[in-house]
Amino acid sequence: MKNKVNIEENAAKFIYQDDIHVTEHDKNLWNARMKRDRVAGGIPEWEVLRNLASQIKEHTLTHLDQYIELFVNNAEKRGIKVHFAKDAEEHNAIAYEILNSHHVKNIIKSKSMLQEECGMTPFLEEKGISVLETDLGERIQQLSDQPPSHIVMPAIHQTTEDIAQLFAKTIGTDPNDTDPNSLTEAMRNNARPKFLTADAGMTGANFAIAETGSFVVCTNEGNADLTASLPPLHIASIGIEKILPKTEDLGVFIRLLSRSALGTPATQYTSHFTGPREGSEMHIILTDNGRSHRLSMDDFWTSLKCIRCGACMNTCPVYRRSSGLAYGATYSGPIGIIIDPTFDENKYSELPFHSSLCGSCTEVCPVHINIAEQISLWRKVMMKNKKVDLSRRMAFKSAGIMLGNPKLFRTIEKVAYNAIHILPENITENKSLDPWAIHRKLPDVKKETFRDWYIKNRKNNGK
Repeated sequence: MKNKVNIEENAAKFIYQDDIHVTEHDKNLWNARMKRDRVAGGIPEWEVLRNLASQIKEHTLTHLDQYIELFVNNAEKRGIKVHFAKDAEEHNAIAYEILNSHHVKNIIKSKSMLQEECGMTPFLEEKGISVLETDLGERIQQLSDQPPSHIVMPAIHQTTEDIAQLFAKTIGTDPNDTDPNSLTEAMRNNARPKFLTADAGMTGANFAIAETGSFVVCTNEGNADLTASLPPLHIASIGIEKILPKTEDLGVFIRLLSRSALGTPATQYTSHFTGPREGSEMHIILTDNGRSHRLSMDDFWTSLKCIRCGACMNTCPVYRRSSGLAYGATYSGPIGIIIDPTFDENKYSELPFHSSLCGSCTEVCPVHINIAEQISLWRKVMMKNKKVDLSRRMAFKSAGIMLGNPKLFRTIEKVAYNAIHILPENITENKSLDPWAIHRKLPDVKKETFRDWYIKNRKNNGK
């Protein structure tokens, strides 16, 4: 289909531009994974926390209607105005209606994947409302005219040299100044005056508490606090899956979130919003946008447990090499592979095949989502519904026949073995025929297969 994401082509643009971006991207994400392992290993009850978090999420999702009602009732008691949005279009329309009724022309917003998912910023800008991202990574992506490439680190695919050139073009800094501290200070000086003149602030939420009607936003820059505190109007976009039953549940998730995401004990700011301050207004847009539909899917509903930590992305060997922009979606990496097709099965039909199925994503997920298994199940869905090319369907069918017939498998194995030794390298490792070979070389092939060796060397039973 015309709008289908060509993930292979998108990945090639990142991989083959140079060696620096791929190397830095891979190194930085793997460092986050290693830090995650170290801090997780320092908590004896780590697995207990993961199990408990998964159970809390499962309980909440299977009683979601009750907890939504409880959350809304308690939020309204605290003076918060709650709106319901069934999809992205309705979310954006509600946001605009609130902003327009207050004659808002300039808003500042804290990072929100839901607002990104709904395409809110371009929608509001078309209506004449200026939107400024306050998160540094999101601001970099906004100036680059790119979506975020990572749930937690939106500009992780960019080098300091990229950002120096970007800032030189957009805010007039020195293009040769690649010092991260200097670049951060330059953006702070450019953005902070605009914070003071904003008519409204918009945030997302990491967690919403049914028991109190309050919500929590976790950041490392304090930008959500500024966004919510400086303007007289605060609008929070919250997906219905973000609800937790009780305040005490937060202790479990706060301990898991930052450790899984960045390998740090907690985010610098864990801000609780319990109602509008005097003289201001607070609104919540409680949004479905396909979540109820996903909840009804027997094989995929547990993806709603996701707490958006990005741990699966940091560990994924495919994501680390291809970058988040390759996925052509709001959510990238392993979690994106299992979420995105629920929004548009045709557009994202290639994503489930952009995985090695190594299972590392499942191993690090703080809420025990069986990500690798769901990726495999999505492949079956795409094959069954003929969402992939005929050539690929035939290739998988042929592989199934071969792997299901030992005699045929051994025959093809022998043919392939001899071909590797006989055919010249410019055929077996032809970079124009197989782009995978550009950065790789076939390993040396042993003179005999393991099966042949085993048959020759095995001992007789009972001797």
